[in-house]
Amino acid sequence: MKIVTIFMVMDISRSIMQSIDYELSRFPILVITGPRQAGKTTMLRNELPEYRYVSLENPDNREYAEMDTKGFLEEYDDKVILDEVQRVPKLFSYLQSIVDDRRIMGQYILSGSQNFHLMEQITQTLAGRVAIFTLFPFDLKELDSHKLIPSGVEELITTGFYPAIYDRTINPDRYYSDYIKTYVNRDVTLLVNIQNQTAFKRFLKLCAGRAGSLLNYSKLASDTGVSHATASNWMTLLEASYITYELPPFFKNFNKRQTKSPKLYFYDTGLLCHLLNIRNGELSPSHPYWGHIFENFIITELVKQNAHLNQYKEFYYWRDSHGNEVDLVIPDLEGIHAYEIKSTTTIEAKLFKGLDYFKKIAGDELLSRTLYHAGSTNQDRTYHRVKAWSSLIN
Repeated sequence: MKIVTIFMVMDISRSIMQSIDYELSRFPILVITGPRQAGKTTMLRNELPEYRYVSLENPDNREYAEMDTKGFLEEYDDKVILDEVQRVPKLFSYLQSIVDDRRIMGQYILSGSQNFHLMEQITQTLAGRVAIFTLFPFDLKELDSHKLIPSGVEELITTGFYPAIYDRTINPDRYYSDYIKTYVNRDVTLLVNIQNQTAFKRFLKLCAGRAGSLLNYSKLASDTGVSHATASNWMTLLEASYITYELPPFFKNFNKRQTKSPKLYFYDTGLLCHLLNIRNGELSPSHPYWGHIFENFIITELVKQNAHLNQYKEFYYWRDSHGNEVDLVIPDLEGIHAYEIKSTTTIEAKLFKGLDYFKKIAGDELLSRTLYHAGSTNQDRTYHRVKAWSSLIN
Protein backbone atom coordinates (compact mmCIF):
# COMPACT_ATOMS: atom_id res chain seq x y z
CA MET A 1 0.00 0.00 0.00
CA LYS A 2 1.30 3.44 -0.87
CA ILE A 3 0.57 6.11 1.76
CA VAL A 4 3.38 8.62 1.77
CA THR A 5 2.63 10.56 4.96
CA ILE A 6 1.56 9.03 8.24
CA PHE A 7 -0.99 10.84 10.44
CA MET A 8 -2.67 9.60 13.54
CA VAL A 9 -6.43 9.24 13.21
CA MET A 10 -6.87 11.20 16.42
CA ASP A 11 -5.57 14.29 14.57
CA ILE A 12 -8.32 14.15 11.95
CA SER A 13 -11.35 16.13 13.02
CA ARG A 14 -14.58 14.42 12.01
CA SER A 15 -17.00 16.78 10.28
CA ILE A 16 -20.00 15.29 12.09
CA MET A 17 -18.78 16.84 15.36
CA GLN A 18 -20.11 20.26 14.36
CA SER A 19 -23.67 18.89 14.32
CA ILE A 20 -23.09 16.87 17.49
CA ASP A 21 -21.87 19.96 19.35
CA TYR A 22 -24.92 21.90 18.17
CA GLU A 23 -27.41 19.29 19.40
CA LEU A 24 -25.81 18.70 22.80
CA SER A 25 -27.73 21.69 24.17
CA ARG A 26 -31.01 20.61 22.58
CA PHE A 27 -31.43 16.90 23.39
CA PRO A 28 -30.87 14.97 26.63
CA ILE A 29 -29.48 11.99 24.71
CA LEU A 30 -27.42 11.80 21.55
CA VAL A 31 -27.01 8.52 19.69
CA ILE A 32 -23.96 7.88 17.50
CA THR A 33 -24.20 4.78 15.37
CA GLY A 34 -22.27 3.49 12.38
CA PRO A 35 -20.03 0.62 11.24
CA ARG A 36 -17.66 -1.06 13.64
CA GLN A 37 -14.17 0.55 13.44
CA ALA A 38 -15.52 3.71 11.78
CA GLY A 39 -13.93 5.81 14.54
CA LYS A 40 -16.87 6.46 16.89
CA THR A 41 -14.98 5.76 20.12
CA THR A 42 -11.88 7.70 19.09
CA MET A 43 -13.93 10.70 18.02
CA LEU A 44 -16.07 10.85 21.16
CA ARG A 45 -13.19 10.39 23.60
CA ASN A 46 -10.98 12.93 21.87
CA GLU A 47 -13.59 15.56 21.07
CA LEU A 48 -15.59 15.34 24.33
CA PRO A 49 -12.99 14.89 27.11
CA GLU A 50 -15.43 16.26 29.71
CA TYR A 51 -17.57 13.12 29.26
CA ARG A 52 -16.82 9.92 31.17
CA TYR A 53 -16.44 6.94 28.87
CA VAL A 54 -17.88 3.50 29.68
CA SER A 55 -17.56 0.59 27.26
CA LEU A 56 -20.23 -2.07 27.62
CA GLU A 57 -18.05 -4.41 25.58
CA ASN A 58 -16.08 -4.70 28.82
CA PRO A 59 -17.57 -7.70 30.64
CA ASP A 60 -17.18 -6.10 34.08
CA ASN A 61 -19.00 -2.94 33.02
CA ARG A 62 -21.66 -4.99 31.28
CA GLU A 63 -22.27 -7.18 34.32
CA TYR A 64 -22.54 -4.11 36.54
CA ALA A 65 -25.06 -2.48 34.20
CA GLU A 66 -27.11 -5.67 33.87
CA MET A 67 -27.15 -6.79 37.52
CA ASP A 68 -27.46 -3.37 39.20
CA THR A 69 -28.80 -1.02 36.54
CA LYS A 70 -30.02 1.56 39.04
CA GLY A 71 -26.69 1.68 40.86
CA PHE A 72 -24.80 1.83 37.57
CA LEU A 73 -26.77 4.87 36.42
CA GLU A 74 -26.49 6.56 39.83
CA GLU A 75 -22.72 6.35 39.45
CA TYR A 76 -22.76 7.39 35.79
CA ASP A 77 -25.38 10.10 36.13
CA ASP A 78 -24.25 12.99 33.93
CA LYS A 79 -22.04 13.64 30.90
CA VAL A 80 -21.47 9.97 30.15
CA ILE A 81 -20.64 8.11 26.94
CA LEU A 82 -22.09 4.59 26.96
CA ASP A 83 -20.37 2.68 24.17
CA GLU A 84 -21.96 -0.42 22.57
CA VAL A 85 -25.02 0.34 24.67
CA GLN A 86 -27.16 -2.18 22.76
CA ARG A 87 -25.35 -4.91 24.73
CA VAL A 88 -27.47 -3.99 27.80
CA PRO A 89 -31.05 -3.40 26.53
CA LYS A 90 -32.53 -2.83 30.00
CA LEU A 91 -30.60 0.45 30.26
CA PHE A 92 -32.96 2.15 27.82
CA SER A 93 -36.05 2.09 30.05
CA TYR A 94 -34.07 3.51 32.97
CA LEU A 95 -32.60 6.23 30.77
CA GLN A 96 -36.09 7.26 29.69
CA SER A 97 -37.13 7.91 33.29
CA ILE A 98 -33.87 9.67 34.18
CA VAL A 99 -33.90 12.17 31.32
CA ASP A 100 -37.64 12.83 31.70
CA ASP A 101 -37.18 13.63 35.40
CA ARG A 102 -33.99 15.67 35.17
CA ARG A 103 -34.51 17.43 31.82
CA ILE A 104 -30.76 17.97 31.45
CA MET A 105 -29.56 18.44 27.88
CA GLY A 106 -26.53 16.51 26.65
CA GLN A 107 -26.72 14.16 29.62
CA TYR A 108 -25.88 10.91 27.80
CA ILE A 109 -24.21 9.95 24.55
CA LEU A 110 -25.00 6.43 23.40
CA SER A 111 -22.96 4.72 20.69
CA GLY A 112 -23.18 1.36 19.00
CA SER A 113 -22.32 -0.55 15.85
CA GLN A 114 -25.38 -2.78 15.53
CA ASN A 115 -28.05 -0.57 14.06
CA PHE A 116 -30.92 -3.05 14.30
CA HIS A 117 -30.80 -3.66 18.07
CA LEU A 118 -29.84 -0.08 18.88
CA MET A 119 -32.58 1.56 16.84
CA GLU A 120 -35.14 -0.99 18.01
CA GLN A 121 -34.55 0.05 21.61
CA ILE A 122 -34.58 3.76 20.76
CA THR A 123 -37.89 3.63 18.91
CA GLN A 124 -39.46 1.65 21.75
CA THR A 125 -38.31 3.75 24.71
CA LEU A 126 -36.48 6.94 23.74
CA ALA A 127 -38.43 8.37 20.80
CA GLY A 128 -38.43 12.17 20.89
CA ARG A 129 -35.61 12.31 23.42
CA VAL A 130 -32.67 11.65 21.14
CA ALA A 131 -30.76 13.18 18.26
CA ILE A 132 -29.39 10.41 16.04
CA PHE A 133 -26.16 10.58 14.05
CA THR A 134 -24.39 8.08 11.83
CA LEU A 135 -20.60 8.09 11.60
CA PHE A 136 -19.16 6.28 8.60
CA PRO A 137 -15.49 5.66 7.75
CA PHE A 138 -13.67 8.74 6.47
CA ASP A 139 -15.22 10.77 3.68
CA LEU A 140 -13.09 12.51 1.06
CA LYS A 141 -13.17 15.89 2.78
CA GLU A 142 -11.85 14.37 5.99
CA LEU A 143 -9.04 12.52 4.22
CA ASP A 144 -8.10 15.61 2.25
CA SER A 145 -7.83 17.67 5.44
CA HIS A 146 -4.63 15.73 6.17
CA LYS A 147 -3.53 15.11 2.57
CA LEU A 148 -4.19 11.39 2.81
CA ILE A 149 -5.85 10.90 -0.57
CA PRO A 150 -3.73 8.74 -2.91
CA SER A 151 -2.85 10.17 -6.30
CA GLY A 152 -5.14 7.83 -8.25
CA VAL A 153 -8.82 7.13 -7.74
CA GLU A 154 -8.24 3.40 -8.31
CA GLU A 155 -5.84 3.18 -5.37
CA LEU A 156 -8.19 5.25 -3.23
CA ILE A 157 -11.08 2.90 -3.97
CA THR A 158 -9.16 -0.28 -3.14
CA THR A 159 -7.58 1.24 -0.03
CA GLY A 160 -11.01 2.11 1.32
CA PHE A 161 -11.83 4.55 4.07
CA TYR A 162 -11.55 2.81 7.44
CA PRO A 163 -9.50 4.93 9.88
CA ALA A 164 -7.21 2.13 11.09
CA ILE A 165 -5.75 1.73 7.60
CA TYR A 166 -4.53 5.32 7.68
CA ASP A 167 -3.78 5.46 11.39
CA ARG A 168 -1.46 2.47 11.45
CA THR A 169 -0.69 2.19 7.71
CA ILE A 170 -2.10 -1.33 7.66
CA ASN A 171 -2.05 -3.11 4.32
CA PRO A 172 -5.70 -2.94 3.14
CA ASP A 173 -5.64 -6.59 2.03
CA ARG A 174 -4.71 -7.68 5.55
CA TYR A 175 -7.14 -5.25 7.17
CA TYR A 176 -10.20 -6.36 5.19
CA SER A 177 -9.36 -10.04 5.56
CA ASP A 178 -9.34 -9.61 9.34
CA TYR A 179 -12.40 -7.35 9.25
CA ILE A 180 -14.46 -10.00 7.47
CA LYS A 181 -13.33 -12.72 9.85
CA THR A 182 -14.14 -10.55 12.86
CA TYR A 183 -17.47 -9.48 11.39
CA VAL A 184 -18.63 -13.01 10.56
CA ASN A 185 -17.31 -14.65 13.71
CA ARG A 186 -18.37 -11.94 16.13
CA ASP A 187 -20.92 -9.41 14.99
CA VAL A 188 -23.04 -11.75 12.92
CA THR A 189 -23.35 -14.30 15.70
CA LEU A 190 -24.39 -11.54 18.12
CA LEU A 191 -27.22 -10.51 15.82
CA VAL A 192 -28.47 -13.88 14.66
CA ASN A 193 -27.49 -17.52 14.91
CA ILE A 194 -26.17 -18.40 11.45
CA GLN A 195 -25.52 -22.12 11.40
CA ASN A 196 -24.05 -22.28 7.89
CA GLN A 197 -21.27 -19.69 7.95
CA THR A 198 -19.84 -21.03 4.69
CA ALA A 199 -23.10 -20.19 2.91
CA PHE A 200 -23.18 -16.77 4.55
CA LYS A 201 -19.67 -15.97 3.36
CA ARG A 202 -20.67 -17.07 -0.13
CA PHE A 203 -23.73 -14.83 0.15
CA LEU A 204 -21.51 -11.89 1.11
CA LYS A 205 -19.29 -12.39 -1.94
CA LEU A 206 -22.29 -12.76 -4.24
CA CYS A 207 -23.64 -9.48 -2.90
CA ALA A 208 -20.32 -7.84 -3.81
CA GLY A 209 -20.72 -9.10 -7.37
CA ARG A 210 -24.11 -7.37 -7.51
CA ALA A 211 -22.99 -3.97 -6.17
CA GLY A 212 -24.50 -1.22 -8.30
CA SER A 213 -27.07 -3.62 -9.75
CA LEU A 214 -30.76 -4.32 -9.22
CA LEU A 215 -31.36 -6.57 -6.24
CA ASN A 216 -33.06 -9.83 -7.14
CA TYR A 217 -33.61 -11.83 -3.95
CA SER A 218 -34.79 -14.95 -5.75
CA LYS A 219 -31.65 -15.15 -7.93
CA LEU A 220 -29.38 -14.26 -5.02
CA ALA A 221 -30.96 -16.95 -2.85
CA SER A 222 -30.70 -19.54 -5.62
CA ASP A 223 -27.03 -18.76 -6.31
CA THR A 224 -26.25 -18.96 -2.58
CA GLY A 225 -28.20 -22.17 -2.08
CA VAL A 226 -30.56 -20.82 0.58
CA SER A 227 -34.24 -19.93 0.73
CA HIS A 228 -35.67 -16.58 -0.34
CA ALA A 229 -36.54 -15.84 3.31
CA THR A 230 -32.98 -16.60 4.44
CA ALA A 231 -31.49 -14.34 1.77
CA SER A 232 -33.83 -11.55 2.81
CA ASN A 233 -32.94 -12.00 6.49
CA TRP A 234 -29.23 -12.03 5.73
CA MET A 235 -29.54 -8.85 3.68
CA THR A 236 -31.24 -7.18 6.65
CA LEU A 237 -28.29 -8.35 8.73
CA LEU A 238 -25.78 -6.77 6.33
CA GLU A 239 -27.69 -3.50 6.42
CA ALA A 240 -28.01 -3.54 10.22
CA SER A 241 -24.24 -3.89 10.58
CA TYR A 242 -23.49 -1.20 7.95
CA ILE A 243 -21.95 -3.47 5.35
CA THR A 244 -24.49 -2.81 2.58
CA TYR A 245 -27.43 -0.52 1.89
CA GLU A 246 -30.23 -0.42 -0.65
CA LEU A 247 -30.96 2.52 -2.93
CA PRO A 248 -34.73 2.60 -3.48
CA PRO A 249 -36.36 3.47 -6.81
CA PHE A 250 -37.78 6.96 -7.23
CA PHE A 251 -41.52 6.72 -7.74
CA LYS A 252 -43.23 9.57 -9.52
CA ASN A 253 -46.22 9.53 -11.84
CA PHE A 254 -44.45 10.17 -15.12
CA ASN A 255 -46.87 7.84 -16.98
CA LYS A 256 -44.12 5.27 -17.24
CA ARG A 257 -43.85 1.76 -15.84
CA GLN A 258 -40.98 1.88 -13.39
CA THR A 259 -38.67 -0.67 -11.84
CA LYS A 260 -39.63 -1.53 -8.27
CA SER A 261 -36.49 -3.35 -7.14
CA PRO A 262 -33.83 -1.50 -5.12
CA LYS A 263 -30.17 -1.34 -6.10
CA LEU A 264 -27.46 -2.73 -3.85
CA TYR A 265 -24.38 -0.84 -2.66
CA PHE A 266 -21.56 -1.28 -0.13
CA TYR A 267 -20.64 1.38 2.42
CA ASP A 268 -16.91 0.89 1.83
CA THR A 269 -15.25 0.28 -1.51
CA GLY A 270 -12.14 -1.24 0.05
CA LEU A 271 -14.26 -3.98 1.57
CA LEU A 272 -16.20 -4.32 -1.68
CA CYS A 273 -13.01 -4.78 -3.70
CA HIS A 274 -11.62 -7.30 -1.22
CA LEU A 275 -14.77 -9.40 -1.50
CA LEU A 276 -14.39 -9.27 -5.29
CA ASN A 277 -10.80 -10.55 -4.91
CA ILE A 278 -9.43 -7.25 -6.19
CA ARG A 279 -6.33 -6.56 -4.14
CA ASN A 280 -4.79 -3.17 -3.45
CA GLY A 281 -3.19 -1.79 -6.59
CA GLU A 282 -4.95 -4.25 -8.91
CA LEU A 283 -7.99 -2.16 -9.87
CA SER A 284 -7.93 -0.42 -13.25
CA PRO A 285 -10.48 1.04 -15.70
CA SER A 286 -10.17 -2.15 -17.76
CA HIS A 287 -11.45 -4.32 -14.93
CA PRO A 288 -14.89 -5.81 -15.72
CA TYR A 289 -16.31 -4.49 -12.41
CA TRP A 290 -14.81 -1.00 -12.76
CA GLY A 291 -18.04 0.74 -13.80
CA HIS A 292 -20.09 -0.70 -10.92
CA ILE A 293 -17.32 -0.07 -8.38
CA PHE A 294 -16.87 3.55 -9.48
CA GLU A 295 -20.63 4.12 -9.28
CA ASN A 296 -20.64 2.61 -5.78
CA PHE A 297 -17.78 4.91 -4.81
CA ILE A 298 -19.51 8.13 -5.95
CA ILE A 299 -22.94 7.36 -4.49
CA THR A 300 -21.52 6.17 -1.17
CA GLU A 301 -19.35 9.27 -0.88
CA LEU A 302 -22.46 11.42 -1.26
CA VAL A 303 -24.27 9.26 1.31
CA LYS A 304 -21.40 9.63 3.80
CA GLN A 305 -21.13 13.38 3.39
CA ASN A 306 -24.88 13.71 3.75
CA ALA A 307 -24.70 11.86 7.09
CA HIS A 308 -21.59 13.62 8.37
CA LEU A 309 -22.99 17.07 7.55
CA ASN A 310 -26.43 16.13 8.90
CA GLN A 311 -28.15 17.28 5.69
CA TYR A 312 -31.17 14.90 5.67
CA LYS A 313 -31.13 14.39 1.89
CA GLU A 314 -32.95 11.38 0.46
CA PHE A 315 -31.32 9.27 -2.26
CA TYR A 316 -32.98 7.27 -5.02
CA TYR A 317 -32.36 5.97 -8.52
CA TRP A 318 -34.82 5.98 -11.41
CA ARG A 319 -35.36 3.32 -14.07
CA ASP A 320 -38.30 2.50 -16.32
CA SER A 321 -39.36 -0.81 -17.84
CA HIS A 322 -37.46 -0.03 -21.06
CA GLY A 323 -34.12 0.29 -19.31
CA ASN A 324 -33.91 4.09 -19.30
CA GLU A 325 -32.11 4.96 -16.08
CA VAL A 326 -30.66 7.74 -13.95
CA ASP A 327 -28.10 6.56 -11.41
CA LEU A 328 -29.05 8.97 -8.63
CA VAL A 329 -32.08 11.16 -7.93
CA ILE A 330 -32.16 13.60 -5.01
CA PRO A 331 -35.45 15.45 -4.50
CA ASP A 332 -35.82 18.58 -2.39
CA LEU A 333 -38.63 21.01 -1.64
CA GLU A 334 -38.14 22.83 -4.93
CA GLY A 335 -37.80 19.91 -7.33
CA ILE A 336 -35.52 17.08 -8.44
CA HIS A 337 -31.77 16.83 -9.02
CA ALA A 338 -30.54 14.03 -11.28
CA TYR A 339 -27.04 12.54 -11.45
CA GLU A 340 -25.38 10.20 -13.92
CA ILE A 341 -22.16 8.42 -12.97
CA LYS A 342 -19.72 7.28 -15.66
CA SER A 343 -16.39 5.59 -15.05
CA THR A 344 -14.79 7.09 -18.16
CA THR A 345 -12.34 9.99 -18.34
CA THR A 346 -13.60 11.16 -21.74
CA ILE A 347 -16.69 13.38 -21.93
CA GLU A 348 -18.92 12.49 -24.88
CA ALA A 349 -22.44 13.55 -25.81
CA LYS A 350 -23.81 10.03 -25.36
CA LEU A 351 -23.04 10.17 -21.63
CA PHE A 352 -25.91 12.63 -21.15
CA LYS A 353 -28.52 10.43 -22.81
CA GLY A 354 -30.10 9.17 -19.58
CA LEU A 355 -30.23 12.63 -18.04
CA ASP A 356 -31.80 14.15 -21.15
CA TYR A 357 -34.42 11.43 -21.37
CA PHE A 358 -35.30 11.99 -17.72
CA LYS A 359 -35.65 15.72 -18.43
CA LYS A 360 -38.26 15.00 -21.11
CA ILE A 361 -40.51 13.14 -18.73
CA ALA A 362 -39.81 15.14 -15.54
CA GLY A 363 -40.15 18.52 -17.22
CA ASP A 364 -39.76 21.59 -15.03
CA GLU A 365 -39.56 19.46 -11.89
CA LEU A 366 -35.99 18.55 -12.88
CA LEU A 367 -33.82 21.38 -11.58
CA SER A 368 -30.34 20.12 -12.46
CA ARG A 369 -28.52 17.46 -14.46
CA THR A 370 -25.05 16.46 -13.27
CA LEU A 371 -22.52 14.00 -14.66
CA TYR A 372 -19.83 12.60 -12.34
CA HIS A 373 -16.90 10.93 -14.10
CA ALA A 374 -13.48 9.40 -13.40
CA GLY A 375 -11.47 12.13 -15.12
CA SER A 376 -10.37 15.61 -14.05
CA THR A 377 -12.72 17.83 -16.09
CA ASN A 378 -15.19 20.21 -14.43
CA GLN A 379 -17.61 22.13 -16.65
CA ASP A 380 -20.76 24.20 -16.29
CA ARG A 381 -22.52 23.59 -19.60
CA THR A 382 -25.81 25.11 -20.70
CA TYR A 383 -27.91 22.16 -19.59
CA HIS A 384 -25.45 19.96 -17.70
CA ARG A 385 -22.84 20.15 -14.99
CA VAL A 386 -19.78 17.97 -15.48
CA LYS A 387 -17.94 17.07 -12.31
CA ALA A 388 -14.72 15.13 -11.76
CA TRP A 389 -14.76 12.64 -8.88
CA SER A 390 -12.32 14.90 -7.05
CA SER A 391 -14.92 17.69 -6.96
CA LEU A 392 -16.44 15.81 -4.03
CA ILE A 393 -13.44 16.92 -1.96
CA ASN A 394 -14.35 20.59 -2.19
